[in-house]
Amino acid sequence: MNYSENALNVAKQLFMKKGEDVKLLKVDHLTILADYFLIVSGRSDVHVKSLCDDIEKLMESQGRQRLRIEGYRQGRWIVLDYGDMLIHIFHKSEREFYDLERLWIDGDNCIEITDDMVMA
Repeated sequence: MNYSENALNVAKQLFMKKGEDVKLLKVDHLTILADYFLIVSGRSDVHVKSLCDDIEKLMESQGRQRLRIEGYRQGRWIVLDYGDMLIHIFHKSEREFYDLERLWIDGDNCIEITDDMVMA
């Protein structure tokens, strides 16, 4: 699978900010909603919001305009819509319950961000 440089950079940024279980899914062949789903977990409501804030700053610095945001106030499951990419930032328990990966993984369309990828 070919992943865009922007999607990979955002995934790596979430990993560096201590996001847990960062996964990037290429879903353009499964839906018209977006080309990529980026899924990450935070350890607390505050951490989930902090990850969201960091990504918004990164995307803004790259000239990317957010189209929509949902869930920020509660800090349990935040969705950021950037048109080609939907970023799902979950509190751990919500991620386990909804299990988006199960719904959207289709063969080799998922990569997990690891230390090796970030350090390369």
